[in-house]
Amino acid sequence: MARRLANSPIQEFALIRSLAGRYARHTAGLVRGIGDDAAVIETSAQAWWHLTTDLLAEGIHFDLKLVTPESVGYRAAMANFSDIAAMGAVPRYLLISLAIPSTVNRSHIYELYHGLMKACRLYDVALIGGDTSASKAGLFLSITLVGTTSGRRALFRHGAKVGDHIYVSGTLGDSLAGLKLLMNSTTSQPSRKRKIEFSRSHRQFLVRRHSHPTARVSEGRWLNDRRLASSAIDLSDGLSGDLRHLCEESRVGAEVELDKLPISPACRAYARTIGVSPIQLALTGGEDYELLFTASPRNCETIERQARTQGYRMTRIGTIQPERFGIQMTSDGRTQPMPVTSYEHFR
Repeated sequence: MARRLANSPIQEFALIRSLAGRYARHTAGLVRGIGDDAAVIETSAQAWWHLTTDLLAEGIHFDLKLVTPESVGYRAAMANFSDIAAMGAVPRYLLISLAIPSTVNRSHIYELYHGLMKACRLYDVALIGGDTSASKAGLFLSITLVGTTSGRRALFRHGAKVGDHIYVSGTLGDSLAGLKLLMNSTTSQPSRKRKIEFSRSHRQFLVRRHSHPTARVSEGRWLNDRRLASSAIDLSDGLSGDLRHLCEESRVGAEVELDKLPISPACRAYARTIGVSPIQLALTGGEDYELLFTASPRNCETIERQARTQGYRMTRIGTIQPERFGIQMTSDGRTQPMPVTSYEHFR
């Protein structure tokens, strides 16, 4: 009976009532959530409010033949949490709008919300509203997230100064490698030795890094609250593109030392398996949702010491240069312009 109900045709208002009953809750500062024409939030004059929104389209941002609806919901939330993390803010309230095609049934939607709320619970984020519509062209999700910073202080892209050091959190290229594994897009047949090197645990690690990424909210708050970073951006499109965004906003150039890029053993093993450079995966890969930030040289010792104490992985990968320098990469003593290999819509 429950299975028949879950797979029965979707009725908009019944679905909304069901989702509200499952996921709506009261949280501090929320005057009114789901149930009215707009949510109401009580604000503090001492806080800055941060708003971000993302549109995710089936066939562009995800493929339901490769990932589960639960993963789609989880990743959609994390993409927005990562934007808030890059501002050094705390994610608080989330709204989601769905356009649902006839190929998607209620069980799929509940699974999507399960992933979404699983991510929200990690950061104590409240679902406070949204909208639903029919779709004739695939599943669409639009998420709006509200976050706050106290003390009227935040991280921005425009604060980098010449001489600042460039850092990234975590490791790079994992999500792209995980996606390629899901798509089974190997370019060459690996030898028996290479098959042995690329273990099942490597595959599980990379696939999970794609399907269930982690937004660096705690790290962003730490950098902002202690005034350690001069600028920041999240790595959603890839290092080569997102570094360019930061440099354009700050009107500076950058030099990246390729041998310092943090690449996981699993990503290196995958690169060997398909016969590509792990550096290429690190430069190109988007949706790692790591933080890219800059810091004054006087803060570097503090950053690295406190990061070790708190268990944060932070790697210094380069230096901010004058704007006329451009964006260059150095390897084996050679310096050359960094090509833009990151994802860009309409390109």
